Amino acid sequence: MRRRTLLRGAGAAALATLAAPAQAAAPSRRPPNFIVVLCDDLGYGDVSLYGPGGLKTPALERMAREGVVATDYYAPANLCSPSRAGLLTGRYPVRCGLGYEVIMQQDDRGLPLSEITIPKALKPAYVSGLFGKWHLGHLGPAWPPTKHGFDTFFGIPYSHDMKPLALYEAHAGSDQVARSEVDYPQLQQQFYAHAEAFIEANKDRPFFVELALSAPHLPENPHAPFDANTDAGPYGAVVQEIDSIVGRLMARLKALKLDRDTVVIFTSDNGPWFEGSPGALRERKGGGGYDGGYRVPFVAWAPGRFPAGRRVSSMISGIDLLPTFLALAGIAPLDGVTLDGRDITSVLSQGAASPHDQIVLFDNEVPIAIRTQDWKYVDALYYRGRKLPLSLFTYQELYDLKGGRAENYSVAAGHPEVAKAMKARLDAAKAEFAPFRHKDIPEAFKAMQAQLRGLQD
Repeated sequence: MRRRTLLRGAGAAALATLAAPAQAAAPSRRPPNFIVVLCDDLGYGDVSLYGPGGLKTPALERMAREGVVATDYYAPANLCSPSRAGLLTGRYPVRCGLGYEVIMQQDDRGLPLSEITIPKALKPAYVSGLFGKWHLGHLGPAWPPTKHGFDTFFGIPYSHDMKPLALYEAHAGSDQVARSEVDYPQLQQQFYAHAEAFIEANKDRPFFVELALSAPHLPENPHAPFDANTDAGPYGAVVQEIDSIVGRLMARLKALKLDRDTVVIFTSDNGPWFEGSPGALRERKGGGGYDGGYRVPFVAWAPGRFPAGRRVSSMISGIDLLPTFLALAGIAPLDGVTLDGRDITSVLSQGAASPHDQIVLFDNEVPIAIRTQDWKYVDALYYRGRKLPLSLFTYQELYDLKGGRAENYSVAAGHPEVAKAMKARLDAAKAEFAPFRHKDIPEAFKAMQAQLRGLQD
């Protein structure tokens, strides 16, 4: 009974009339619902949206035909915990103390309660639920996610390759956190089922849902109906399952007549890990400042608000979701909070230029690359397990990204003034974010680093 009261009893929604682009049908009278489907380690080349070679994802293709595909979307970080912090807060993760690596089992770090998250920012007009992977702190005050504005949570505290693992359920206003055992092949289905139930229970008022799937992060745990006997093996089966969940979600929204009242974002927290495909992009998860770790699939679906079948190449980022959702909801921007994200409504609805002059890419807490719309400057890389500043070799890596060019051939020699200006941008970013860095690495990583050194010797 308490749960039903919670789901139905949050504050009334504010009404707002939102202007639509000329080519789109008029939206409904109420603020839109927001759903973010956030995959774990899904690569740019793992879907059939960005050229040949991707795995077949027919539901995502349909979503793309009915919505907007971004070709130059950057996750807030190239690792899980920092990326999720950036998405929820609209800030580069170094600002909230979570820019270094990921949160481990004995790690007591967590998202500070002082941070304004998407669900906090949308209150009291919206009810919010998180279903799936949290990974922003499970020891101390950061746990559970209901302390960060979510009204309900059902999911896991961190990645499904970490042990011990259990499922947890929590609701705002209660100190009770229920625990249950994990059935790995059923995890994604359970996340979706709870999200769908939440959507149905709140269909008459604005809601925000984060469906944080823990797949295709390794190890794969294919759900039985999906075929693991393909060239992509179990990984391909898991991507099939993700695609099917997207299809089910879209169909359910249409059946509930919520499709014209809902904005759905599909994306990933970072690029692929040991399996998966970054497509034609260089490197992968954790790989410094190259695009394969940061640039991931992004589809925005909002019939009546965003046009169908549009592709945009303006650079955008996960840090943009919070200010964008506030704008679409008719809620005033946050006061007294430094946001790095920008409202990208015009990018998605009209194909406008990026509101960003630049996007900063980090290696843990240190800026390692700068992206402008046309150029990319990288000042360090990894080689044989070591991070190598390119300045050691008096070498500069400047990439011309116009027309979708890859990071294969530096053009610094032919554009020395551009390289100089981009280096100055990166140096300024390093100075700006230096005060937010940890004075020492988190305690949870000291023993781990010693163990890794022993394995390498």
